[in-house]
Amino acid sequence: MKTYFRLLSFAKPIGKFATPYFVFTLLYALFNTLVFTMLIPVLTVLFDKESAGAAVTELPKFDWTFKYFLNLFNYNFNQYTLAHGQKGALTFVSVTLVLCVFLSNLFRYISQRIMENLRIHTLFNLRKQLFKSVTGLHLNFFNSERKGDILAKLSSDVQVVQYCITNTLQVIVREPTLIIGYMILLFSISAKLTLFTVLLLPVSGVVIGRIVKKLRTKASKAQFSFGLMVSHADEAISGMRIVKAFNAAPYVRGKFDAENEHYSKLNRSIARRQQLASPVSEFLGVLTLAGILIYGGNLVLDNDASISAAEFITYIGAFSQLLRPAKAISDSFSNINQGLAAGERVLDLMDTKSLVNDAPKAVTVADLNQSISFKNVDFFYGEKQILKNINLELPKGKTIALVGPSGGGKSTLLDLIPRFADPQGGAIYVDGTDIREVSQSSLRSLMGVVNQESILFNDSIYNNIVFGRQGFTQEEVERAARIANAHEFIVKTENGYHTNIGDRGNKLSGGQKQRVCIARAVLGNPPIMLLDEATSALDTESEKLVQEALDHLMENRTTLVIAHRLSTIKNADLIVVLESGRIVEAGNHETLVKKGGLYHKLISMQSFEEA
Repeated sequence: MKTYFRLLSFAKPIGKFATPYFVFTLLYALFNTLVFTMLIPVLTVLFDKESAGAAVTELPKFDWTFKYFLNLFNYNFNQYTLAHGQKGALTFVSVTLVLCVFLSNLFRYISQRIMENLRIHTLFNLRKQLFKSVTGLHLNFFNSERKGDILAKLSSDVQVVQYCITNTLQVIVREPTLIIGYMILLFSISAKLTLFTVLLLPVSGVVIGRIVKKLRTKASKAQFSFGLMVSHADEAISGMRIVKAFNAAPYVRGKFDAENEHYSKLNRSIARRQQLASPVSEFLGVLTLAGILIYGGNLVLDNDASISAAEFITYIGAFSQLLRPAKAISDSFSNINQGLAAGERVLDLMDTKSLVNDAPKAVTVADLNQSISFKNVDFFYGEKQILKNINLELPKGKTIALVGPSGGGKSTLLDLIPRFADPQGGAIYVDGTDIREVSQSSLRSLMGVVNQESILFNDSIYNNIVFGRQGFTQEEVERAARIANAHEFIVKTENGYHTNIGDRGNKLSGGQKQRVCIARAVLGNPPIMLLDEATSALDTESEKLVQEALDHLMENRTTLVIAHRLSTIKNADLIVVLESGRIVEAGNHETLVKKGGLYHKLISMQSFEEA
């Protein structure tokens, strides 16, 4: 129940929907029940002419019981029969019957519209909060989780949850209201027969309960399997060039098909239980109805005073309608269990806490005035230590190059500055302030980031450069593009800056994509630049244009660069050599070459490209 009530909180303000839903459902149930109440006088007029118009001859005394309103109608109906005859009474009841059916369906439609609005409202709030939670998580979370599983929770799981909430409200409001209405009608017709009926109903509940047992566990496994399947598909589509290049299509199809088969088996098992609940509940209902026919029919044939033939026929009709909400409840239980299983997955993702958060009284920074400094910094990824006792000063306006063997911790060190992760030991300072005491938004606004991978979005070139930031003019965007050597190719595209570049920028070449990324980084003139092998994946011609853009980018800025071009490294004010997470050497090019250490060895092995 805890899971359900948490999910229900996303329907707030629920009173806006629940109150009118309850009112209109009550009206629907009332008029729906009255339809069958009309049958008794109609059948009496048609088949019991001797007693027609004589059953209730005195105005009943007022009370709030169903019997009072029934007798009140019968009294007025009998008066009408005496005044207009049986044919006139038949016409009156028929018109009243049509009116009741019309009002019943009208109120049913309104209640369904309210419930649909609640469903859409809940879905909107749930997806909004879930996506907000996901985008607020620390960067390493996305390295350890399957993207397909996250997408499955955002899409299919949320879709299942919304129906769980609406189905549950219907189960606790509409169906019980209808059942109560029909039970009151059945008791008013014959208490003896209804008590007999009530004794048979618990058997149905026990049987249905056994059928839907363990459905929630299977549903949870199915949702997890769906996430894996989406993840396999996403990986294959994203890496289709490699899939084709290595003739790996049969391999990726095999992985997808295996998970697809597992997911299908789970769904078949779930469907088997779901589909079994409905016919079993219907069969048990008919079995109960057969018992009523035998018992009630004998009462009528024995001329029992507790029920007449007309009342018995009405009783059968009302009981058949009672089976519909009872069957709906049994159907809903399977959907609710699926919804709760999906809801637990959604809430589990929503409850995941970011390991990088702003301090309660975080300060803001507007510029870099002195330096960025690392003091005794240690960083672990799980149990593996990536950085060990890093002490480093990045003075304002200087270019610092990070070099060293692969896996030495260069990219990790770079990621710590914008707080994509926090060190487990030591601290990083901006102008003497621990960056954990600085708001993430103001810290990152000081930085431009260019990665090895050109990360662009399915939008216009203009929107990819601005990327959600406010207050930039067209001239400022164009100035940033010129610094990035991107303006010339942009204006030659179909719609210039407003050209859509496709999924992940696939309408642009590798060099063009990287130059758009550089324009994005330089927009706003940030004082700090973080460059992670920004030219390593480019061809020679593209690399030359991008490198020129990077040279412009680094002018008069504090720059930390992971580079593989010897020209960039030589021109750096400070070269830091990392090996196995430690700083083993630091100095300028000439000093490190003369030292004859790891840097000299890397130069000798031609680990860096010539300009």
